Amino acid sequence: METYRLDYVSPIGILEIVGTETAIHSILFVERTDVRFEADEMTPDVLKTCHREIDEYFNGRRHAFTFPFEVEGTVFQQDVWQALVMIPYAETTSYRELAVRLGRDRAVRAVGSANGRNRLSIVIPCHRVIGSNGTLTGYAGGLWRKEWLLRHEQTNAYSSLAKKHLPLHI
Repeated sequence: METYRLDYVSPIGILEIVGTETAIHSILFVERTDVRFEADEMTPDVLKTCHREIDEYFNGRRHAFTFPFEVEGTVFQQDVWQALVMIPYAETTSYRELAVRLGRDRAVRAVGSANGRNRLSIVIPCHRVIGSNGTLTGYAGGLWRKEWLLRHEQTNAYSSLAKKHLPLHI
């Protein structure tokens, strides 16, 4: 099956979206400043949808993703990635808490390793996993990006909540 690429220019760098006609396979930060892959008539709809939803995320209008994606990994890695998807927007958990949630209390390092092998940045939100002591640890895109993403989500979650509870002025 043919693979397609599409770049998304985010406020914290270029994300390269890779997929087929039916699913997204990776969304990773790339260390370059030039856009190499732009949408054209050959770009599958799933990549265009992913691009749009990532844009909505960065603009504070999206907290979850709907496009189809596929990830390859061991059963344990798949379990970790599924647990990551369950971490609510703008919240964090620790590697230890994740291991406990998976019923693998002693697998903290393995959870960290699986987290590091995640190829769907933001969509499988590995940036929401922090150290047990509350510090930011490990992020393939760089800790500064992890910090930015967490602040972005917290700001937008607060903003969304405030909008829902604004008093009416008549």
